[in-house]
Amino acid sequence: MTTATRRGILAIVTALVLVALGLGVAFAVGDALGIRTEPSEQMQPAAAVVPEVSPAAPPPEFTRLDVPDTVRMGVAVDELRDAVADAPARAGEAAVSVEIIPGQEADSGPGDDGYELLGDASSLRILTFTEVGAVRAVYDLAAQVRAGGPITDLLGVHERSRLPLRMTDLGAVGVAPDPVEWESGDDYSHASKAFAVVVQPEAPYIDEAALAEAYDDFDGFLRHSLANGFNAVAFPGFVEFVTFDDAPGGPVYAEGDDHRDRALALREAFAPFWERADQLGMQVFLRTDMLALTGPLEQFLTERFGSLDTEDPEFWDVYTAGLDELYEAAPALDGVLIRIGEAGAIYDVGGWDYYSALEVTTVDAVRTMLEAFTGQAEAAEREVVFRTWSVGVGAVGDMHTNDASYEAVLDGVDSPALIVSTKYTLGDFYSWLPLNHTLEQGAQRRIVEFQSRREFENFGAFPNDLGTQYQWALQQLLAANDRIEGVWVWTQDGGPWRAGPMSLYLKAGFWQLYELDTQLAAELARDPEADVAAITAAWAREWFSDDPDTVEAIVGAMTRSREAIEQGMYVEQFAEQRVFAIGLEPPPMMWIFEWDILTGDSAVLNVMYSIVRDSAADGAGPGAGVDAAIASGADAVAAVEEMREIVAATDASSWRSPEMREAFVSTLDYELDTLRLLEAYRAMILHQGEWHDTLAPEARDAWEADRAVFEERAAEHLERYEGDLDHPAFNLTAAELGVDRAERDLVMAWFARGLLVLALAWVVIGILAARTRLVAKPGAAAARATWVASTRPWRARESMLGLLELDRWLLFLVPVALLVATRAVQTSFLSWTHLLVVIGAWTVFAGVLRLCVGRRSPWPVIAAVGGVVVLRCIVTLFALSFTGPGGYWFAFWTDPVLRTGYVALAFALFIWVFVAAGWALATQVGARRATGFVLAAVGAGLLVPSAVIGAIGLERALTLWNDEMGLLPWGLARILGITTYLDIPEETAWYAAGFALLLLVAGALLALPRRRARVVADG
Repeated sequence: MTTATRRGILAIVTALVLVALGLGVAFAVGDALGIRTEPSEQMQPAAAVVPEVSPAAPPPEFTRLDVPDTVRMGVAVDELRDAVADAPARAGEAAVSVEIIPGQEADSGPGDDGYELLGDASSLRILTFTEVGAVRAVYDLAAQVRAGGPITDLLGVHERSRLPLRMTDLGAVGVAPDPVEWESGDDYSHASKAFAVVVQPEAPYIDEAALAEAYDDFDGFLRHSLANGFNAVAFPGFVEFVTFDDAPGGPVYAEGDDHRDRALALREAFAPFWERADQLGMQVFLRTDMLALTGPLEQFLTERFGSLDTEDPEFWDVYTAGLDELYEAAPALDGVLIRIGEAGAIYDVGGWDYYSALEVTTVDAVRTMLEAFTGQAEAAEREVVFRTWSVGVGAVGDMHTNDASYEAVLDGVDSPALIVSTKYTLGDFYSWLPLNHTLEQGAQRRIVEFQSRREFENFGAFPNDLGTQYQWALQQLLAANDRIEGVWVWTQDGGPWRAGPMSLYLKAGFWQLYELDTQLAAELARDPEADVAAITAAWAREWFSDDPDTVEAIVGAMTRSREAIEQGMYVEQFAEQRVFAIGLEPPPMMWIFEWDILTGDSAVLNVMYSIVRDSAADGAGPGAGVDAAIASGADAVAAVEEMREIVAATDASSWRSPEMREAFVSTLDYELDTLRLLEAYRAMILHQGEWHDTLAPEARDAWEADRAVFEERAAEHLERYEGDLDHPAFNLTAAELGVDRAERDLVMAWFARGLLVLALAWVVIGILAARTRLVAKPGAAAARATWVASTRPWRARESMLGLLELDRWLLFLVPVALLVATRAVQTSFLSWTHLLVVIGAWTVFAGVLRLCVGRRSPWPVIAAVGGVVVLRCIVTLFALSFTGPGGYWFAFWTDPVLRTGYVALAFALFIWVFVAAGWALATQVGARRATGFVLAAVGAGLLVPSAVIGAIGLERALTLWNDEMGLLPWGLARILGITTYLDIPEETAWYAAGFALLLLVAGALLALPRRRARVVADG
């Protein structure tokens, strides 16, 4: 076998190996992306209906009240008197008396709020076993008055509430409605800044005047929540109130540390808040993330345990000692509410050394933590509420949605002091999600979480009647799990506090709109069979009008509210699927990522289109799915138009106040404008995907028409609502960036086609030049040399024979120019960061390789590397030539076959660059040193950009790159962080730099020339 034959066989084997490696990389990429879908089982609530609304019945004056003389009863009576005072008219007088049957509380239980109402319109007698039941009866009378119903309708037996624990968040207590903090509209911090004006950074740490105002604020919130039917409140904080003086191995804080003094001051300041809640019959749970930390506490834990070792039982003794201390100092506290799934800077308040860390991430860590906390709670006669809300991969990461993971984490953790809290949806508080089936399992006590001010549906700024959905969910869950004993309703919290409308519960904005869902959740917790239409009508009467026609009109408008939200803010065909990607389950509203950011990235929009396309009925064609999705947007707009017509047609004089009517009509105008904007955007992005998919000119024409409509509506939306704190404009930055990229796609496709023709011509000339007179033409010899050197690099040196000076420069300039042009087209001339990194790395690689070659001729290796670069660019240009960079990424995200083929070939050619370089050099310096030269050059080429990115910061670098490329949601970096969301260690760039340094050193060692041993013979 000749040398040439052996080399040819070796080259073929090498190529096959590289292609095989490329296929392996391609499959790994596909597996890492993990893009798949499965049908989502939708909730099936009953249709919302409009009840027949009767004229309001004037309540009597309650002139005689023979009730227990207790604080909680006094507050209930205040609510009854206020309800009567707010009624437009009164008729007659009535007496109320309470009879608590003695000796029955032990049998019925202290939480038994059942009662019987006896008597008539002038004399009512409440018969009950407990004071709780008597208080509930008085609140029910007040609610009946506010609903405009005859109080005699309440006569009869009222069974105890179905769910005894009905918890609320803290609303907007202690939060200042400062318009300045909402003006920017892009503050996505999740920190409420509650009591920020109360707590001071320096001693004495408390502003007493602000504290007094906050106390009154809290008292008003408690009164309102009690009237709504709640009996527990989640109060933020934990480590802020603890000195950790008795912590094992402590104290935590050194002598003179102001953390300790501040904890004592805060505890003294807020203990009266907790005592007031206890007086009124409201349980108080301290709400905290784990790990909750301060600087000294983290240092103490790290020094004592070597790290934040959350799997060590002794680690948690520090926290349980803190709870012992706190419960002894503040006996009004009833327990602690723990979340482990979210933490970090997004929840921290700048300038305060209180923060959280995502450290409880393993099954063992969770179980160890719960065993410690529940053991402490049992001994202290308190309770622990543990939230299953978690974000990430693995059993702990998806225990919120995965039955097996829930069991892995919680099976056998059966403390009577443990209550497990879970959102009712299989995910976050979005529409189109299934009922959370993990609520149907487990031996633990359970509570169900609801959100009134729906953060993902514009923070409750749009009408959103969730009554029938809440009812269906509770009925299904209670039928499946008799261990459910309560609800937790978020009246204000969830998501960023100062992005979106400046609506603060009981304080600012149109909070009355989402008060409906608060009242619905509380009423359904008491009686899951309650008449939700009647509750909605009672809400409308309480806040807007006593006129039956107006109440019916408002309720009628609300019956269309879910259609408007579900069809207008979601793309149904996408939302009704469970989508999985990158080991996570993206939510059903990905085109708005998140809250108010209209996304423009290729990953979300292309995957969304592919799902919409595939939703078409068999034989209907991909366009049918697109048409149906676009029609849904129009249906949503029509629903809001009808809602507005209904409300606007009501008699203005029938409303309680002109301001309330104006608020209602204005919010419908706002919703109509927003959904019209979203209608145009959905049509545009779907037709864009259709063009990339089908290459049909008609789809491109439709996209251009849609773009004109979207841009017009976007300008109108921004002009009308930008700066409006009650109706803020959506954030359109990411969408506008996406439009800018899409506008360039067709031009970039033509650029790619032109470059592809030139590149192919260069290769064809190189192939033909050896056997034709073409070799004598200017540049033909250079083309021939690059073809030979790139495909048979062992012949690179001989391919240089006879080359003119012009040919030598073309060997270098043609591949460089083609590489720069290809990368510029691939990025639509928008990502100079991408160009800088790529060209910079190649420049360093080439420079080091040139230094290694030294005095030897560099042209053989230039020819080999340049030739492969041309081939690599041809592959990319071919992919870009159809519909530009948009089509390139469309195929990457949506077509596994094309993605696999492209990645395999591109990767194989990329590695062949270095193989060819080494092979070409081997004829000059030998295989070992050639390998060393290439390894050193590769190491240097990787080291420099890795070190630069590491110095800049990986998150910052990825954010800049992604903003220019538009691959992942623009909002991802602003809200969660790309590295956090994708679980990429921040040190990754430095790891890459370390690996590059190893390659550089290894290459340098291999490149060293061998020293010949000298044999010295004795005379």
